[in-house]
Amino acid sequence: MSELLLVVGLLVAAFVGYNIGGATTGPAFGPAVGANVITKLMAAALMAVFFFLGAITIGPNVVDTLGEELVTDTAIFTMRSNVAVLFFIGGALFVGNYAGVPASTSMTAVGAIAALGLATGELDFAVLGEIVVWWIVAPIIGFWVAGVVGRYFYPRINERIAIEGNREGREMITLDRSRTVPRLQFGEGANRREITGAFVVVGIGCLMGFSSGTSNIANAIAPIYGTGDVDMIPLILIGSAAVAVGCFTIARRTLDTLGNDITNLPLTAAIVVAVISSTIVVGLSWIGIPASFVVIATMSIIGLGWGRASRTTTISDAREGEETHVSVGALAAEEEGEQSPEIGEENPEDIPKASDLFDPSTTARVILMQNVVPIISTVGAYLTFRFIPVFGL
Repeated sequence: MSELLLVVGLLVAAFVGYNIGGATTGPAFGPAVGANVITKLMAAALMAVFFFLGAITIGPNVVDTLGEELVTDTAIFTMRSNVAVLFFIGGALFVGNYAGVPASTSMTAVGAIAALGLATGELDFAVLGEIVVWWIVAPIIGFWVAGVVGRYFYPRINERIAIEGNREGREMITLDRSRTVPRLQFGEGANRREITGAFVVVGIGCLMGFSSGTSNIANAIAPIYGTGDVDMIPLILIGSAAVAVGCFTIARRTLDTLGNDITNLPLTAAIVVAVISSTIVVGLSWIGIPASFVVIATMSIIGLGWGRASRTTTISDAREGEETHVSVGALAAEEEGEQSPEIGEENPEDIPKASDLFDPSTTARVILMQNVVPIISTVGAYLTFRFIPVFGL
């Protein structure tokens, strides 16, 4: 019976990994796919590879936190409880993926495991408190770092980016399989500057895939690891394989949402947001904190837009009480490769509104599902462990 439950637990863990692949590929490679730089197939392959690299290197730190430290007694990680925990994580993420919205896998997983600990009286509130504090602090850090970049460095970065979104014809970077050894092939008429920009966009997606692996592998395998029945490395291999399947299948929906539907975010802004958010996530994973990339990225977009819009006002003008017109839509104020005016020389009327950058209906759907998915996981898990005795808790 225990062996059967272990097999079921591994299958449910694979289901969670499958949905993680669907939820995280969009944020990582949505900009590259939306700009027609690479195909969805290439995005899936790169995501699978770099997710595994992040999972096998830094990921074990987060696995230890969720599988051993979040609860005071790992004996509560029975196979029955693990199946239930992973079911709620995977089921909640599937709801988000089916809606085409990449939910926060870290919040969803922490919610389910914390619900198990709370229902059994074994939740370590100190560890949970540390995680929650970082969930609050990290987006604030992302906001202010992005704000500084937006005000002082964004125009210079933008001048060096020259790749137009939604190119006609084939993707900018493809694989030529006509030879024995496949090689990279570039879009017709692309110059060296555009090719460099394309590699930067793809490289940032790879960095995001790596950061996702460092934080999200624990969401699939931590409960199983907590039982002590399976070693870390085999679990990481199983989880990463399941993530790869999700990258090649259900991730197509979130790639469409993040690449085309939700925002017209310029590639320059997408690159800056990705670098800031991924760096923060990797740093938190290094100290064992499961982080929400989506929340950090959202606050970074807002901070970058605020910093970009604040360039209409100098510090001396602000001291004199002159109003600063702030808009997230400021990120769409210029095209890639365009030189921006100096601080204080730009006309506030030239700054677009936020509605020019985001699609309101899709944005509302994303924000709604970002909150609903973790709530489904947490509440469902708590009620199950608290009131259904079949789990033996």
